[in-house]
Amino acid sequence: MSTGFSCLPDANGTDAWRRVWSIITVHFWFKCFGTTGFTFVFFSAYVFLLKYPSYPVTIVPATALDRLIGVEPLALPFYLSLWLYVSLPPMLMTTRQAIIEYGMWIGGLCLVALTIFYFWPSTVPLAHVDWSRYPGMAFLKGIDTAGNACPSLHVATAVFSWYWLNSWPSALGLGRGVQIFSACWCVTIVYSTMATKQHMALDVAAGIGLALVFIWAFIRVGQPRSGVAADYGIVEQE
Repeated sequence: MSTGFSCLPDANGTDAWRRVWSIITVHFWFKCFGTTGFTFVFFSAYVFLLKYPSYPVTIVPATALDRLIGVEPLALPFYLSLWLYVSLPPMLMTTRQAIIEYGMWIGGLCLVALTIFYFWPSTVPLAHVDWSRYPGMAFLKGIDTAGNACPSLHVATAVFSWYWLNSWPSALGLGRGVQIFSACWCVTIVYSTMATKQHMALDVAAGIGLALVFIWAFIRVGQPRSGVAADYGIVEQE
């Protein structure tokens, strides 16, 4: 079985993109303020744990993959693009119930990660890089000190968002090209966490694992529920 936005009529070409825009404008301000409020609350907790760890901080060891991937300044825009990427799933929902329940799912994912950061704070090894040579990267290091490393929430939320975004293009008649673009975007975000030296490969693996746990839980618990699945626009089809 596969998942798709079967509750939406088929569309093609320009009509499909017009339909996407019409979906985005539904409850537009509710989506905007909800996403902003969620981000503010999350960041407040994240930064507090980053600045005031409750337990000794563990340094996540580097692997051969980390040594293979060097610092790449061009990865910074992809790293920052996460905030646009993760805002897309709620923007493509059509009911407040769906938006709220989605917020609960991704909020649960973030809460689990924050709990781990509280009891097991972690950071990455010193990169031995002169960040002043990379002004944009130096700015990033100034606001995000590469703590709260494992699991990588950057990776976890990107993968979780990819799952939600994977269904709507084909249902709206946009073709596989958009699905491939979304997958590539997700992969570049994951790569950027290592290329900016914000995370190690072990952080990335743990972040992917956390996302898969919540995707599995949604499929088992959330997706089959009658009515709610249709509100999300994600339903199982034979």
